Amino acid sequence: MDPARRLGRAQIDVLAQLGVSTVLLGGIYALIAVGLTLIFGIMRVVNFAHGEFLMLGMYVAFWAYSLWTLDPYFVLFVSIPLFFGIGYLTYVLVMRGVIHASHNVQIFTTVGLSTALQNVALVLWTGDFRTVRPWHSSVVIRVFGTAFNLSQVVAFAIALGLTLVLFAFMKWTHTGRVMRATAQDHDAATLMGVDTDKVYRLTFAIGIACVGAAGALVSPLYAVYPTAGLQFVLLAYVVVVLGGLGDMVGAMLGSLIVAAVEVVGSYFFGVAWKEVCYFILFIAVLVFRPAGLFGQRGAETLGV
Repeated sequence: MDPARRLGRAQIDVLAQLGVSTVLLGGIYALIAVGLTLIFGIMRVVNFAHGEFLMLGMYVAFWAYSLWTLDPYFVLFVSIPLFFGIGYLTYVLVMRGVIHASHNVQIFTTVGLSTALQNVALVLWTGDFRTVRPWHSSVVIRVFGTAFNLSQVVAFAIALGLTLVLFAFMKWTHTGRVMRATAQDHDAATLMGVDTDKVYRLTFAIGIACVGAAGALVSPLYAVYPTAGLQFVLLAYVVVVLGGLGDMVGAMLGSLIVAAVEVVGSYFFGVAWKEVCYFILFIAVLVFRPAGLFGQRGAETLGV
Protein backbone atom coordinates (compact mmCIF):
# COMPACT_ATOMS: atom_id res chain seq x y z
CA MET A 1 0.00 0.00 0.00
CA ASP A 2 1.44 3.36 -1.01
CA PRO A 3 2.03 6.05 1.68
CA ALA A 4 -0.86 8.26 0.54
CA ARG A 5 -3.41 5.46 0.81
CA ARG A 6 -1.93 4.34 4.12
CA LEU A 7 -2.26 7.89 5.47
CA GLY A 8 -5.84 8.12 4.26
CA ARG A 9 -6.72 4.81 5.90
CA ALA A 10 -5.15 5.98 9.17
CA GLN A 11 -7.20 9.18 9.10
CA ILE A 12 -10.40 7.19 8.52
CA ASP A 13 -9.54 4.91 11.44
CA VAL A 14 -8.95 7.92 13.70
CA LEU A 15 -12.27 9.51 12.71
CA ALA A 16 -14.06 6.19 13.28
CA GLN A 17 -12.44 5.83 16.70
CA LEU A 18 -13.42 9.37 17.67
CA GLY A 19 -16.98 8.76 16.47
CA VAL A 20 -17.38 5.51 18.38
CA SER A 21 -15.89 7.04 21.54
CA THR A 22 -18.28 10.01 21.25
CA VAL A 23 -21.36 7.81 20.98
CA LEU A 24 -20.32 5.49 23.84
CA LEU A 25 -19.48 8.39 26.14
CA GLY A 26 -22.54 10.42 25.13
CA GLY A 27 -24.93 7.62 26.05
CA ILE A 28 -23.55 7.46 29.59
CA TYR A 29 -23.60 11.25 29.96
CA ALA A 30 -27.23 11.30 28.81
CA LEU A 31 -28.36 9.14 31.72
CA ILE A 32 -26.52 11.40 34.18
CA ALA A 33 -27.92 14.59 32.68
CA VAL A 34 -31.49 13.43 32.09
CA GLY A 35 -32.11 13.00 35.83
CA LEU A 36 -30.90 16.54 36.47
CA THR A 37 -33.01 17.81 33.58
CA LEU A 38 -36.09 16.03 34.91
CA ILE A 39 -35.71 17.51 38.40
CA PHE A 40 -35.13 21.02 37.10
CA GLY A 41 -37.81 20.84 34.40
CA ILE A 42 -40.59 19.83 36.81
CA MET A 43 -39.49 21.10 40.21
CA ARG A 44 -37.51 24.20 39.10
CA VAL A 45 -34.70 23.16 41.46
CA VAL A 46 -31.05 22.94 40.41
CA ASN A 47 -29.83 19.98 42.41
CA PHE A 48 -26.20 20.74 43.29
CA ALA A 49 -26.01 17.42 45.15
CA HIS A 50 -26.67 15.46 41.95
CA GLY A 51 -23.03 14.42 41.61
CA GLU A 52 -22.85 13.16 45.17
CA PHE A 53 -25.69 10.72 44.57
CA LEU A 54 -23.71 9.45 41.57
CA MET A 55 -20.69 9.08 43.86
CA LEU A 56 -22.80 7.02 46.27
CA GLY A 57 -23.91 4.84 43.36
CA MET A 58 -20.25 4.24 42.52
CA TYR A 59 -19.54 3.23 46.12
CA VAL A 60 -22.50 0.85 46.16
CA ALA A 61 -21.07 -0.87 43.07
CA PHE A 62 -17.56 -0.87 44.55
CA TRP A 63 -18.53 -2.45 47.87
CA ALA A 64 -20.82 -4.97 46.19
CA TYR A 65 -17.90 -6.04 44.01
CA SER A 66 -15.33 -5.98 46.83
CA LEU A 67 -17.42 -7.86 49.39
CA TRP A 68 -19.45 -10.25 47.24
CA THR A 69 -17.75 -10.09 43.80
CA LEU A 70 -20.99 -8.88 42.23
CA ASP A 71 -20.65 -7.41 38.77
CA PRO A 72 -21.48 -3.66 38.82
CA TYR A 73 -24.00 -4.12 36.03
CA PHE A 74 -25.92 -6.73 38.03
CA VAL A 75 -25.87 -4.33 40.98
CA LEU A 76 -28.20 -2.13 38.90
CA PHE A 77 -31.10 -4.38 39.93
CA VAL A 78 -30.44 -3.24 43.49
CA SER A 79 -29.17 0.31 42.97
CA ILE A 80 -32.13 1.55 40.92
CA PRO A 81 -34.81 0.76 43.56
CA LEU A 82 -32.35 1.67 46.35
CA PHE A 83 -31.69 5.14 44.96
CA PHE A 84 -35.35 5.60 44.11
CA GLY A 85 -36.02 5.14 47.82
CA ILE A 86 -33.12 7.41 48.77
CA GLY A 87 -34.43 10.11 46.44
CA TYR A 88 -37.93 9.76 47.83
CA LEU A 89 -36.65 10.02 51.41
CA THR A 90 -34.39 12.98 50.56
CA TYR A 91 -37.33 14.86 49.10
CA VAL A 92 -39.50 14.22 52.15
CA LEU A 93 -36.80 15.14 54.68
CA VAL A 94 -34.96 17.93 52.84
CA MET A 95 -36.45 19.18 49.59
CA ARG A 96 -40.13 19.43 50.52
CA GLY A 97 -39.42 22.29 52.90
CA VAL A 98 -37.66 24.39 50.26
CA ILE A 99 -39.55 23.48 47.09
CA HIS A 100 -41.52 26.76 47.19
CA ALA A 101 -38.74 28.83 48.73
CA SER A 102 -36.53 31.28 46.84
CA HIS A 103 -33.83 30.00 44.48
CA ASN A 104 -31.16 31.17 46.91
CA VAL A 105 -32.58 28.96 49.66
CA GLN A 106 -32.80 26.01 47.27
CA ILE A 107 -29.20 26.51 46.13
CA PHE A 108 -27.85 26.73 49.67
CA THR A 109 -29.85 23.65 50.67
CA THR A 110 -28.59 21.46 47.83
CA VAL A 111 -25.02 22.75 48.18
CA GLY A 112 -25.20 21.93 51.91
CA LEU A 113 -26.53 18.48 51.10
CA SER A 114 -23.69 18.02 48.61
CA THR A 115 -21.06 18.99 51.19
CA ALA A 116 -22.64 16.75 53.82
CA LEU A 117 -22.67 13.70 51.53
CA GLN A 118 -19.05 14.28 50.48
CA ASN A 119 -17.90 14.47 54.08
CA VAL A 120 -19.93 11.45 55.16
CA ALA A 121 -18.27 9.45 52.36
CA LEU A 122 -14.87 10.80 53.42
CA VAL A 123 -15.40 9.78 57.06
CA LEU A 124 -16.78 6.35 56.21
CA TRP A 125 -14.46 5.34 53.38
CA THR A 126 -11.48 7.78 53.54
CA GLY A 127 -10.21 9.74 50.55
CA ASP A 128 -8.44 6.80 48.90
CA PHE A 129 -9.01 6.20 45.21
CA ARG A 130 -10.63 2.81 44.69
CA THR A 131 -11.24 0.87 41.50
CA VAL A 132 -13.68 -1.76 40.28
CA ARG A 133 -12.15 -4.21 37.81
CA PRO A 134 -14.62 -6.90 36.72
CA TRP A 135 -13.61 -9.34 33.99
CA HIS A 136 -15.12 -7.32 31.15
CA SER A 137 -13.05 -4.22 31.98
CA SER A 138 -10.00 -5.92 30.42
CA VAL A 139 -11.77 -7.13 27.26
CA VAL A 140 -10.97 -5.03 24.19
CA ILE A 141 -13.20 -5.22 21.11
CA ARG A 142 -11.73 -4.30 17.72
CA VAL A 143 -14.06 -3.53 14.80
CA PHE A 144 -13.00 -1.93 11.50
CA GLY A 145 -9.94 -0.21 12.89
CA THR A 146 -11.60 0.93 16.12
CA ALA A 147 -10.91 -0.39 19.60
CA PHE A 148 -13.11 -0.01 22.65
CA ASN A 149 -13.58 -1.60 26.03
CA LEU A 150 -16.40 -4.10 26.58
CA SER A 151 -17.36 -2.27 29.79
CA GLN A 152 -17.91 0.90 27.76
CA VAL A 153 -20.20 -0.91 25.34
CA VAL A 154 -22.28 -2.53 28.08
CA ALA A 155 -22.52 0.74 30.03
CA PHE A 156 -23.59 2.60 26.88
CA ALA A 157 -26.24 0.00 25.98
CA ILE A 158 -27.74 -0.03 29.48
CA ALA A 159 -27.61 3.77 29.82
CA LEU A 160 -29.28 4.25 26.44
CA GLY A 161 -31.95 1.69 27.29
CA LEU A 162 -32.74 3.32 30.65
CA THR A 163 -32.84 6.79 29.06
CA LEU A 164 -35.24 5.65 26.35
CA VAL A 165 -37.46 3.93 28.93
CA LEU A 166 -37.62 7.15 30.93
CA PHE A 167 -38.40 9.16 27.80
CA ALA A 168 -41.21 6.73 26.86
CA PHE A 169 -42.55 6.88 30.42
CA MET A 170 -42.70 10.68 30.31
CA LYS A 171 -44.17 10.76 26.82
CA TRP A 172 -46.79 8.04 26.77
CA THR A 173 -47.92 7.16 30.29
CA HIS A 174 -50.62 8.91 32.27
CA THR A 175 -48.22 9.61 35.14
CA GLY A 176 -45.71 11.08 32.70
CA ARG A 177 -48.37 13.38 31.23
CA VAL A 178 -49.34 14.50 34.75
CA MET A 179 -45.70 15.27 35.48
CA ARG A 180 -45.36 17.28 32.26
CA ALA A 181 -48.57 19.14 33.03
CA THR A 182 -47.24 20.07 36.46
CA ALA A 183 -44.02 21.31 34.84
CA GLN A 184 -45.93 23.50 32.39
CA ASP A 185 -48.34 25.10 34.87
CA HIS A 186 -48.25 24.21 38.56
CA ASP A 187 -51.39 26.22 39.42
CA ALA A 188 -53.48 24.82 36.57
CA ALA A 189 -52.44 21.27 37.48
CA THR A 190 -53.48 21.89 41.09
CA LEU A 191 -56.88 23.21 39.97
CA MET A 192 -57.35 20.06 37.88
CA GLY A 193 -56.91 17.93 41.00
CA VAL A 194 -53.25 16.93 40.54
CA ASP A 195 -51.39 16.24 43.79
CA THR A 196 -48.29 18.28 42.92
CA ASP A 197 -46.45 17.23 46.07
CA LYS A 198 -46.80 13.61 44.99
CA VAL A 199 -45.54 14.57 41.53
CA TYR A 200 -42.49 16.27 43.06
CA ARG A 201 -41.76 13.23 45.24
CA LEU A 202 -41.89 10.94 42.24
CA THR A 203 -39.83 13.32 40.10
CA PHE A 204 -37.02 13.64 42.61
CA ALA A 205 -37.00 9.89 43.26
CA ILE A 206 -36.77 9.08 39.53
CA GLY A 207 -34.03 11.67 39.01
CA ILE A 208 -31.93 10.22 41.83
CA ALA A 209 -32.59 6.67 40.62
CA CYS A 210 -31.20 7.66 37.20
CA VAL A 211 -28.01 9.09 38.63
CA GLY A 212 -27.62 6.18 41.05
CA ALA A 213 -27.82 3.79 38.10
CA ALA A 214 -25.28 5.94 36.25
CA GLY A 215 -22.93 5.63 39.23
CA ALA A 216 -22.99 1.85 38.96
CA LEU A 217 -22.44 2.03 35.20
CA VAL A 218 -19.37 4.28 35.38
CA SER A 219 -17.74 2.49 38.35
CA PRO A 220 -15.67 0.13 36.15
CA LEU A 221 -14.53 3.10 34.03
CA TYR A 222 -13.55 5.71 36.63
CA ALA A 223 -11.92 5.72 40.07
CA VAL A 224 -14.23 5.88 43.09
CA TYR A 225 -13.53 8.55 45.74
CA PRO A 226 -15.63 10.99 47.83
CA THR A 227 -15.48 13.91 45.35
CA ALA A 228 -15.82 11.78 42.20
CA GLY A 229 -19.24 13.26 41.51
CA LEU A 230 -17.94 16.78 40.94
CA GLN A 231 -16.52 16.09 37.49
CA PHE A 232 -19.78 14.52 36.38
CA VAL A 233 -22.16 17.09 37.83
CA LEU A 234 -20.26 19.97 36.22
CA LEU A 235 -20.52 18.14 32.92
CA ALA A 236 -24.24 17.51 33.52
CA TYR A 237 -24.83 21.25 34.02
CA VAL A 238 -23.16 21.93 30.67
CA VAL A 239 -25.35 19.30 28.99
CA VAL A 240 -28.56 20.65 30.53
CA VAL A 241 -27.81 24.22 29.42
CA LEU A 242 -26.76 23.13 25.93
CA GLY A 243 -29.88 21.04 25.43
CA GLY A 244 -32.27 23.68 26.73
CA LEU A 245 -33.29 23.92 30.36
CA GLY A 246 -35.81 21.21 31.22
CA ASP A 247 -35.76 19.60 27.74
CA MET A 248 -35.09 15.85 27.91
CA VAL A 249 -34.54 15.38 24.17
CA GLY A 250 -32.21 18.38 24.20
CA ALA A 251 -30.32 16.81 27.10
CA MET A 252 -29.73 13.66 25.06
CA LEU A 253 -28.47 15.66 22.09
CA GLY A 254 -26.43 17.91 24.37
CA SER A 255 -24.77 14.81 25.84
CA LEU A 256 -23.54 13.78 22.41
CA ILE A 257 -22.23 17.30 21.71
CA VAL A 258 -20.35 17.48 25.02
CA ALA A 259 -18.96 13.98 24.48
CA ALA A 260 -17.80 14.96 20.97
CA VAL A 261 -16.14 18.14 22.24
CA GLU A 262 -14.45 16.18 25.03
CA VAL A 263 -13.21 13.37 22.78
CA VAL A 264 -12.00 15.63 19.97
CA GLY A 265 -10.48 18.13 22.39
CA SER A 266 -8.64 15.35 24.22
CA TYR A 267 -7.30 13.98 20.94
CA PHE A 268 -6.01 17.26 19.54
CA PHE A 269 -5.05 19.19 22.70
CA GLY A 270 -4.59 16.50 25.36
CA VAL A 271 -6.77 15.13 28.16
CA ALA A 272 -5.96 18.07 30.43
CA TRP A 273 -7.77 20.41 28.03
CA LYS A 274 -11.01 18.49 27.63
CA GLU A 275 -12.88 20.43 30.34
CA VAL A 276 -11.59 23.73 28.97
CA CYS A 277 -13.03 22.82 25.57
CA TYR A 278 -16.57 22.10 26.68
CA PHE A 279 -16.64 24.98 29.18
CA ILE A 280 -15.75 27.37 26.35
CA LEU A 281 -18.75 25.96 24.48
CA PHE A 282 -20.83 26.31 27.66
CA ILE A 283 -19.95 30.01 28.05
CA ALA A 284 -20.57 30.68 24.35
CA VAL A 285 -24.07 29.17 24.57
CA LEU A 286 -24.88 31.19 27.70
CA VAL A 287 -23.77 34.39 25.94
CA PHE A 288 -25.34 33.89 22.52
CA ARG A 289 -28.26 31.49 23.16
CA PRO A 290 -29.27 31.32 26.84
CA ALA A 291 -32.24 29.05 26.06
CA GLY A 292 -29.85 26.35 24.83
CA LEU A 293 -28.99 25.05 21.40
CA PHE A 294 -32.27 23.14 21.03
CA GLY A 295 -34.60 25.23 23.20
CA GLN A 296 -36.84 28.10 22.19
CA ARG A 297 -36.74 31.48 23.84
CA GLY A 298 -38.66 31.21 27.09
CA ALA A 299 -38.66 27.40 26.93
CA GLU A 300 -36.98 27.27 30.31
CA THR A 301 -40.27 28.45 31.86
CA LEU A 302 -42.29 25.62 30.30
CA GLY A 303 -40.53 22.54 31.60
CA VAL A 304 -40.14 19.15 30.02
